[in-house]
Amino acid sequence: MLRRLRTYAAFVRFGHSVFALPFALVGALLAAQQTPLTTARVVWIVAAMVTARTAAMAFNRVVDARFDAMNPRTANRELPRGVISSGEAVSLVVVASIAFILVTTRLGWICLALSPVALAVVFSYSLAKRFTTYTQLLLGVALAIAPVGGWLAAGGRWGWEPWLLAIATGAWVAGFDIYYACQDLEFDRAQGLRSIPARFGVRASLGIARWLHVVAVMALAGVALVTPLGLGYLAGVAGVALLLAYEQSLVRPDDLSRVKQAFDLNGYVGLFYLAATAAAIYVG
Repeated sequence: MLRRLRTYAAFVRFGHSVFALPFALVGALLAAQQTPLTTARVVWIVAAMVTARTAAMAFNRVVDARFDAMNPRTANRELPRGVISSGEAVSLVVVASIAFILVTTRLGWICLALSPVALAVVFSYSLAKRFTTYTQLLLGVALAIAPVGGWLAAGGRWGWEPWLLAIATGAWVAGFDIYYACQDLEFDRAQGLRSIPARFGVRASLGIARWLHVVAVMALAGVALVTPLGLGYLAGVAGVALLLAYEQSLVRPDDLSRVKQAFDLNGYVGLFYLAATAAAIYVG
């Protein structure tokens, strides 16, 4: 049983939940300056993020199974290898989606009403490469929901904070997904799949990714303009900028060998930003 759970966790890359989750929690922490935030509500927010991401990743694996089997980089994934059956994968999508909607019942009527919309957006990314060049931007939009959802789930009212966080999250995610997609440029072109690297090439795409990360840092800094967080928060944003600069240095047009290292670094970006913001709110 434990081995099977590990297989399912690997199938949906459970560890990558740390990418968007910290930004959802930051949205909740900022909203908590208006309304109290309980431990139980934090748990439900985490549950909503994990179930939504599980549904989205499982859906991605199901609809991309044929391409994953043909791509040497992805042929060893659980579905192409037969470690997980198509029926199991579809069941996981359904169960995680239902679980997500049920969890949102604990987060207020707004979150419940918007839950099908959130699922539709996160599912759409998996199909986008068949229709649009700007697939990575759509992934950014999908994960930009996280801080807005966290804000609403914590009872936040109108404010600029969640929207600035959404811009930051979306630009950050789109940027690092462009790095990742550069690995599949030739395969995507051969199969008629669309992406920013497939359309513009590696060099131009890396330039786009770097500018997106500049936008992300500017948006994070902008949060300090609409809510008093102090110099400690800006120091945290500077730390995020340094992490992203290091990430950018790992990927060059003539050397994509460290793309995975750069991609995995993003888990630390989110956790660092969450810690810095929490410190600014509760310590600073």
